[in-house]
Amino acid sequence: MERLKGKPVAEWIDERTKAEVMRLIEDEGIVPTLAILRVGSKESDIVYENSAAKKAQTLGIHIEKFIMDAKADESDIMDIVKFINDSENIHGLLMLRPLPETVDEERICNHVKSEKDIDGITEKVLGGIFTGNQLGFPPCTAEAAMAILKYYGIDPKGKRAVVIGRSLVIGKPVAMMLMEQNATVTVCHSKTTPEDLKEICQNADIIICATGRRHTLTREHVNGKQVIIDVGINFDENDKMCGDADFEEIKENVAAITPVPGGVGTVTTALLMHHVVQAAGGAADKQV
Repeated sequence: MERLKGKPVAEWIDERTKAEVMRLIEDEGIVPTLAILRVGSKESDIVYENSAAKKAQTLGIHIEKFIMDAKADESDIMDIVKFINDSENIHGLLMLRPLPETVDEERICNHVKSEKDIDGITEKVLGGIFTGNQLGFPPCTAEAAMAILKYYGIDPKGKRAVVIGRSLVIGKPVAMMLMEQNATVTVCHSKTTPEDLKEICQNADIIICATGRRHTLTREHVNGKQVIIDVGINFDENDKMCGDADFEEIKENVAAITPVPGGVGTVTTALLMHHVVQAAGGAADKQV
């Protein structure tokens, strides 16, 4: 069994990001800048915000934070989004979600300019994934799954791929990306019967599991030859982070698997930063 660790993949992406940051600063006089918008003070949001800011700093990306009270009016949040959209010095927006239930998150997300939507949160960008017309950037987690396959030389072409989960953040976009790479894709979800899930998974070459539920994937789903990309983030009874797959049970019965932690999440953050720099490069091209 091969462990598909995320660290070398993230380092591979970071090298390209750093090189492009240096080029933009030295040749174009542009400092790639990421805006982080947080509404409220949820601990998980603050942890992610600080982690993203630290990562950006190591790559030479500038951060601008926009922190709002949890009771902020929707119009005030929209004003911040408009400011970020209009700013020539801000190249990407990371909006920490979910937003408070008192505001229309979908409406706010869809007001983000596609060229500054670095995590595929707008309907316009997601629509581009489904039609094959790239607008903005795909959701980072979905792209991270594909980046891991690419780094480890796992070509989806002609393979039978199963995606477990159908969210707009991971399941649906990664299914489209796999089809773009000429895989034959089956999407399973919460309404797929246990019997069908077992049969479909056993006949798969690649399984991408993104349900957010522990033990979604167990020994009965594997045949010893599959590649497993585990996107899930869960916590067991000892508060230890784990994925959707029962890692200990299936690790000797698969060809390769991403660990949790240490797998997809690391790559997701690296891609987020890479998107910021790509967006800054697009802004530089417009200035020519």
